[in-house]
Amino acid sequence: MEIINLPGYTEIEKLKIARTYLLPRQMDENGISLKILEISDGAILQIISQHTQEAGLRNLERELASICRKVARKVAEGKKEKTKITTKNLQTYLGPPSVLPDEERDRNEIGIATGLAWTETGGEILHVEATTTPGKGALILTGHLGEVMKESAQAALTYARSRGKAYRIKPHDLNNREIHIHVPAGAIPKDGPSAGITMAVALISELTGIPARKDVALTGEITLRGRILPIGG
Repeated sequence: MEIINLPGYTEIEKLKIARTYLLPRQMDENGISLKILEISDGAILQIISQHTQEAGLRNLERELASICRKVARKVAEGKKEKTKITTKNLQTYLGPPSVLPDEERDRNEIGIATGLAWTETGGEILHVEATTTPGKGALILTGHLGEVMKESAQAALTYARSRGKAYRIKPHDLNNREIHIHVPAGAIPKDGPSAGITMAVALISELTGIPARKDVALTGEITLRGRILPIGG
C-alpha cells in the first residue's frame, strides 16, 4: 500500500527548507534572533509530522510563524533569557497535535487487521477496519482510496464470497449485509494493490467473528484464488 504525498517534499527536505528559509524569514519578520530563539530539529520534525500533514510547506511556515510571534511577545513583555523549543515543550506553543499517529492495538480485535504502508520517508503500519450492517450486499469504501486500492477491496470481497464455505461464512451474512471497509486516516490519499490481503483478513475476521492477530502485519496483493503476490517497489 502506498500513502501518497506527491507532489511534495520528504520530511528531511522540509526540515532543511525550514532551517534555511522558513524559520530565518519568520524570525526576521518578528524581530527576533538566534540569541532569543532556538528550535531543535526534533521539534521541527514533530511540527511536520503532527501539525502539518501536507505535501507543501504553507502550514509549516504558518506554525513556525506562530511560535515566533509568541516568543516575540514574551520579549516585548520583558523576558530576557533565550527560549529553547524541543519536542518536550512544543505543545506549550502550538497546542495538542492535530495529526496523531495510529495507536498500537492493545488486543486482538474482530474486523481489524494490521497492514504495512510505503511512504517517501519510510514505512508505516496502519489498521484496516471492516464492519457490516443490515443491507443488500453493497460494498462501501472510505479512507481516501485510489482506484487500484478500491479494486483490491473488491477482489478481497469476491475472494471471501467464493471461499465463504471454507471459512464457515453463511451466504446470508454476505447477501443481507452491507460491508464497509475503512482505512484511516481519511484525509491522506492512499493507493496500490498491496493492501488486498489486509482488507481480506479484516473482512473475513468481521464475517467469522474471529479476532485478527494484532502482532502480525500484512502486505501483498490478493488474487481471486487467494494467492498473495509480491509487493511492488
